[in-house]
Amino acid sequence: MARIAGVNLPSNKRIEIALTYIYGIGRPRSAEIIEKAGISPDVRVKDLTENEVASLRREVEQHVVEGDLRRRVYASIQRLKDINSYRGTRHKKRLPVRGQRTRANARTWKGPRPAKAGKKR
Repeated sequence: MARIAGVNLPSNKRIEIALTYIYGIGRPRSAEIIEKAGISPDVRVKDLTENEVASLRREVEQHVVEGDLRRRVYASIQRLKDINSYRGTRHKKRLPVRGQRTRANARTWKGPRPAKAGKKR
C-alpha cells in the first residue's frame, strides 16, 4: 500500500483511480500527474516500484492538496463570512450559496422537514 500526501492508496485499484483518493486530485489532475511521472495509468498500486512511488510523490507535491487545500477553502469561506457578503451570510445560515431555490429543495442544507402537528398518515 503506497502512502502519498498522507493518504494510503488502495492496493488493488489502478493508479489513475487511486490518486483520486487524495483530496484535491480528480481524474484530470490524476492523469496529468501520471503522465508527468512517466507511469502507465493501467498499473495497479500494488505493482508500483519504489522509484515510481517517489516520482508520484514529487509530482503530487507540486499541487496544493489535502490539509493545505482544506485550510485554503476554509479560509476563503471564513473571509466571506467576516466581510458579511451575501455568500458569507448564506454560509452562516446553512442555506444554499449558489442561487438554488429553497422553497421545495435544499434538504441537505436545511435538514429533514419538521413534523406537522395533527397531520394524519
